[in-house]
Amino acid sequence: MADKRQDIVLRFGIVYFIILILFSLVIYKIVVIQFFEKKEWMAVASKNNNKSDINVNPNRGNIFACDGRLMASSIPMYNIYMDTRVPALHNDTNKLFREKIDSVSLSLANYFKDKSKSEYKSMITKAFREGKSELLLYPERISYAQLKDIRKMPLFCLGKYKSGLITKEYLRREKPFGSLASRTIGDIYLDESIGGKNGLEMFFNDQLKGKPGISVRQKIANRYEETIQVEPVDGLDLVTTIDLNLQDIAESALIDSLKSFNAVSGYAILMEVKSGEVKAIVNLQINKDSTYSENQNGAVSDLVEPGSTFKIASLMAVIDDGKAKITDVIHTGTGHFDFYGSDMVDHNAAKGGFGDITLAEAIHGSSNIGISKVIESAYGQNPSEFVDKLYTMGLNEKMDLEIPGNAGPKIKHPKDKSSYWSKTTLPWMSIGYETQIPPIYTLAFYNAIANNGKLIRPFFVKSILKNGQELKKFETETIRESICKPSTLSIVKETLLGVIEAEKGTAHNVHSKFVRIAGKTGTAQISKGKIGYKSGGKTHQVSFCGYFPANNPLYTCIVVIREPRKGYPSGGRMAGSVFKTIAEQTMALKSNLNPDGYIKDTSLIFKHLPSIKSGYFSSIETIANDLKFPLTGQKNKWVSVSSNENALKTEQFLVYKNKIPNLKGMGAKDALFLVTQLGLRAQITGRGKVISQNLKPGTTPKYGDIIKLNFE
Repeated sequence: MADKRQDIVLRFGIVYFIILILFSLVIYKIVVIQFFEKKEWMAVASKNNNKSDINVNPNRGNIFACDGRLMASSIPMYNIYMDTRVPALHNDTNKLFREKIDSVSLSLANYFKDKSKSEYKSMITKAFREGKSELLLYPERISYAQLKDIRKMPLFCLGKYKSGLITKEYLRREKPFGSLASRTIGDIYLDESIGGKNGLEMFFNDQLKGKPGISVRQKIANRYEETIQVEPVDGLDLVTTIDLNLQDIAESALIDSLKSFNAVSGYAILMEVKSGEVKAIVNLQINKDSTYSENQNGAVSDLVEPGSTFKIASLMAVIDDGKAKITDVIHTGTGHFDFYGSDMVDHNAAKGGFGDITLAEAIHGSSNIGISKVIESAYGQNPSEFVDKLYTMGLNEKMDLEIPGNAGPKIKHPKDKSSYWSKTTLPWMSIGYETQIPPIYTLAFYNAIANNGKLIRPFFVKSILKNGQELKKFETETIRESICKPSTLSIVKETLLGVIEAEKGTAHNVHSKFVRIAGKTGTAQISKGKIGYKSGGKTHQVSFCGYFPANNPLYTCIVVIREPRKGYPSGGRMAGSVFKTIAEQTMALKSNLNPDGYIKDTSLIFKHLPSIKSGYFSSIETIANDLKFPLTGQKNKWVSVSSNENALKTEQFLVYKNKIPNLKGMGAKDALFLVTQLGLRAQITGRGKVISQNLKPGTTPKYGDIIKLNFE
């Protein structure tokens, strides 16, 4: 009996010993995995994880003109690949692949025309043999419309699980109106997730970019599927102050002048007097091929000496302080005057100078000597008083503009030890040298004159929208209620009129039969580095800044042309001519003049009233009322128009939300407005009215589709 007990104990002992050894091995393995092999196993786990979170990019917000026309939008683009490893291509000894390789190669060759059928076949067959997971079928990104065509091709029409067709989506920022206000709108980085890199795209990047969502990638039935868990939040939309019609006027006028004088660069800004809304802003620089494009926001960032447009600030200071009268006589001599060993020259010195002139005439004729002598006489013993006066007018105050990289004005002070002040600084500062002021600050100053002395901040964005609803509205911001006394303002306004209308004014060519203009010319030398202003080392900047109509100012405008290389530099002839064109065309577009005053030509007898394109009813109604054409019919938002000898008749033009409209009979402006609202890209041929379109009316469009419109 004892032997049996010992035998049982021995067996249990052996079992326990084996268990102990196994348990020790488990503990040992746990320690090894936890502390010595942790990184390797974590990498394996990550590689084989069947479930992972992926960011879902939101749609970047759109940017609109003040009338709702689309100025910038994100258009999806695609790279197309082929996964040659999909099982369907390899089943039944590669039957599907062998049947479709010729037809799909021919289709790709005919569509892209970058390779022959045999080249496509060779490329795909090689990838198939090598088991390539991502064969790039076409090197460039394609549109959604092109992708739809690809998906209709042999093999690819069977779907991605049988054909192996893979797409990768990228977003491209598109500007439907091309160069118009391009630099102000700005650009984004190629990787849209980084955001805007300049202009409004950069300043409002946080509002435009939205918030990414999250999708879960899971392996199901040996393939990966993505399911959105958190929906992305699309970016907000911006409504700018830009008026595309006025922007087009300003850009066309400026570029014609730049080409004419072979200038290096030029800027033009048009601003509403009362509101401060910038209606047009043009920044043009010359390219190597002598064309012009918007490469930088010089209108808000260019720190240059303003030249003679600054003389109005000097005039305002000395009149407002009561240190001079507009009728005071100044002895300018023969056009040369020595200020502390430096020779100041008037532009007509070769003709004997101005002689004795009044302060008003010094402004009209833009006499450097006349203005400098007045300022030197008034403030020479205390130049700080002059600069302090400029400061009280807000000329040195940096404004919070919505354009990244905007620079503030630099007007040095005699008491500022960080800047050099000499005896010649005051006379030269008084005529626009030894100061640096971006064009938009000069514009704001002149706008204050037009706005009864109130200095307001120019701004570029009217509101921020969310799903079409106004989320935030930007209002006019006042910087100074008044920059001078009312009596001073009246004198300055009258003097600015004289620049154009007085006998010795420097801007006779700016005089217009259609709109009364007030303003000041400017011609400044630009220093060229170490050579300074010496002969051969200088070039010029010419400008004109003013407002119109002079009796009831609606718009302020500045035109700057830098480094003209043809013709004699002249602010009136070069920049002033651009200003005049902008003023006349703006008033022609925006005014509500009644044609009653025009002489009727009785030799013209119409059997029918003129044909009018289909479009926006309120615009058609305005035209009919102004021209006194009888208008009958429906008053829907969008209408088509027919005419006879008695009246214009309107009928409802059907426009459904998220449906492609029938654009036949519509003009380019209204047609583009409708298609861009749907996220479509337009390709236009011809001019006149729409006679045909490639996308069928009434169908639901896909974002980024191309609609081809033929006009006649």
